[in-house]
Amino acid sequence: MDHALEYRKSRNAALVALSSPRITKPCPVLVRALWSGISRGTERLVFEGRVPESEHERMRAPFQRGDFPFPVIYGYSSVGIVEEGPRDLVGETVFALYPHQSRFVLPLDAITVLPEGLPPRRATLAANMETALNAIWDAGVGPGDRVAIVGGGIVGGLLAGLCGAIPGADVTLIDVNEGRRSLCDDMDVTFATPDDAPSHCDIVFHTSSSANGLETAIRCAGFEGTLVEMSWYGSGETSIPLGGMFHSQRLRIISSQVGHVSASRRARWSHGRRLAKALDLLCDARFDAMITEDIAFRDLAASVPRILSADAQGLATAVHYDP
Repeated sequence: MDHALEYRKSRNAALVALSSPRITKPCPVLVRALWSGISRGTERLVFEGRVPESEHERMRAPFQRGDFPFPVIYGYSSVGIVEEGPRDLVGETVFALYPHQSRFVLPLDAITVLPEGLPPRRATLAANMETALNAIWDAGVGPGDRVAIVGGGIVGGLLAGLCGAIPGADVTLIDVNEGRRSLCDDMDVTFATPDDAPSHCDIVFHTSSSANGLETAIRCAGFEGTLVEMSWYGSGETSIPLGGMFHSQRLRIISSQVGHVSASRRARWSHGRRLAKALDLLCDARFDAMITEDIAFRDLAASVPRILSADAQGLATAVHYDP
C-alpha cells in the first residue's frame, strides 16, 4: 500500500492510503520515492490555510491533489528511483515536482535525471535552488557587487552560496539568529545581525517574511540600489516603511517568484533548462549544510506541526522513505 501526506485542516496532517499507482499511456514512468524536501515557507502557509483565495489557482503545485484551503496533497520536491518505464530510465534517480508520496506515476517530461555526483538527499533542495537562481537573474548581480541577504533560511542560505561564488562579490547574510553564523562560514560569506547590517549595498535580497526584515533590507540599500522582495506573506498584511531614506535614495523594489523564468532569461531558458541547472549547482557539497534534519516518512504527519511552526529550529528537513 502506498501513502501520501495530506493537509486536512489548519495545522492538521495525516498519511493517507492510496491505491497502488499504475503506468498508463500519458504517464509512462513509475517512481519510488527515496527522499522529499519540505519547503517551510510555502508549506507553512498551506498547512495553516493561509493561501489567499485570489491565489488558489496560481499557487497550485504541479501534481497537487485537492483544492485550497483543504484537504490538499501538496509538495514539490521529490527524489526517487524509476522502477518502471523506458528501458534507459529504469534504475535512474530522478527529481520531480511531486508531493510527499511513497510511489507515483509521471509523464516523461515531468522528471529530470540527477547529474552524476549529486546525492539524492541534497537534490531535495532543487526547487529552492531554482528560486534562488531566478532571483539572482532578476537582480542582475555581477562581479564586485556589494550584496546583502536579509533572512538566513533555506532560500537565503542558497542565495549566499551562489552570490558568494561570484568573483569579487562582497556578500553579507543578515539574521536575528546567531546560529546562522556557522552557515555563513560554510558558504564563505559574512554574517551580521540587523543591528550590524551593512549599508550602501548594490543589491539586497529580502527572504525573512517579516516587516522588521523588510525594514532592515531597505536600510541596507545604497543610492539607487535594488531590493529584491522574495518573501511571500500569504493572506497576511505587512507594512512597508517607505518614509525616511526610501525616496531620497531612489531605491527600487522588485518582486521575484519562481513560477516564471526571469525576464532576463525567458527568451532562451525553459523551466526544464533552469531546473537542470539548479541540480547542477547542487553538486557543490557545501549545500549539505542546508539540510539540518532527516525524518522518516512514516513519522512525517506527527512531526509536521513542529517542522512548520513559526519558531522551528534548523533549516531544511529531508524526508526519507523506507525501501
